Amino acid sequence: MKPTTIRSLKRVEDWREAYPIMHQLRTHLTEAMYMDLVAEAVNVDRYLLYALYEAEEIAAVVGFKEMTTLYNGRFIWVCDLITDKEKRSLGYGEKLLSFVHEYAREKKIKRVSLSSGLQRKDAHRFYEDKMGYGKTSYVFLKQVSD
Repeated sequence: MKPTTIRSLKRVEDWREAYPIMHQLRTHLTEAMYMDLVAEAVNVDRYLLYALYEAEEIAAVVGFKEMTTLYNGRFIWVCDLITDKEKRSLGYGEKLLSFVHEYAREKKIKRVSLSSGLQRKDAHRFYEDKMGYGKTSYVFLKQVSD
């Protein structure tokens, strides 16, 4: 495995650099939509975006935020996690998710939660078998307007 580093993506230029990787997960987003949503999420929801770099090139991206609910108490919600399709199975997703786990421990947060699309069978195996996540619920969605 090549040397890697994990860096916070705080600048607009950083977000734009991460778009080609994030677009592999969020295929419905144009770059303009993505940029607007990241800006709002960062400013309103305390969304954090990090990238794992292989040399000086982004290989994987994770977006997450601290939340509080009655069900979980204080926890980290992983909104987005994607490894470049050309660099999968190299341990980069594991490194980024482990980074999120360590971030949670440093903040004295006991839980990390995420959802994954029903069609993403490989991701489900990764979360359950490799990372030790358990299924705790279904996520439901209702479109209420166009």
